[in-house]
Amino acid sequence: MEQGPRTGRPALYCRPSHRQRDYEARLRGRELGLSESELIVARGAIDQLHDQIYILECAIEDVERDLAEDQSVDTMGRALAWLLEAARPLRSARLTD
Repeated sequence: MEQGPRTGRPALYCRPSHRQRDYEARLRGRELGLSESELIVARGAIDQLHDQIYILECAIEDVERDLAEDQSVDTMGRALAWLLEAARPLRSARLTD
């Protein structure tokens, strides 16, 4: 049996547990006097993110220097590989983990 289009507002949460976690986070934020735009993040998570960004910045500088000297296909391939290696940890970085 085929269902018709859903009526009403679209769901904000895919699961009731997600709605509950959001409620708990908002309640705790009010207890701490945080606004909706403020967030608590563990210092270790921020430090790790800064380290990963620094590695990517260094990789960009390396690639720019290497390509200024040599733009051969081999050099470009190595440069791209190095940039990807430096960027991959950031792809999965989550401040809320």
